[in-house]
Amino acid sequence: MSFSSLILRFFLGGTAVAGSALIGRRLGGRIGGIFAAFPAVYASAVISTVLASPTAAATVANIFKISGGALVGMAVNIPCAMATAHLVARHGWQRGLILAMGGWLVLAMAVFAGGAAVGWLQ
Repeated sequence: MSFSSLILRFFLGGTAVAGSALIGRRLGGRIGGIFAAFPAVYASAVISTVLASPTAAATVANIFKISGGALVGMAVNIPCAMATAHLVARHGWQRGLILAMGGWLVLAMAVFAGGAAVGWLQ
């Protein structure tokens, strides 16, 4: 991964986080949460792939690989968001967030391993 790709991901990801925080403060947490789900890292990964790939065929192949990983991530983020809401309400924000992130890690590894086993991820 090139340095410019890292800068692009950092910029888009940081902008998305800052923007969703500002929107959340102005319009409420639910609306801010919708914007927090914006796939800024995915978009920057696709853009950097397009810029770095030598041919159209290589670009398409790499975008398919990135998209497979993004689908796994999105599938895991939905139960993680639900668990976070429950765990934070039950255990407080610090412990609840730690528990939710630990659950996310376990679930992400399981979904990734399952996806790789059936050939969804290559």
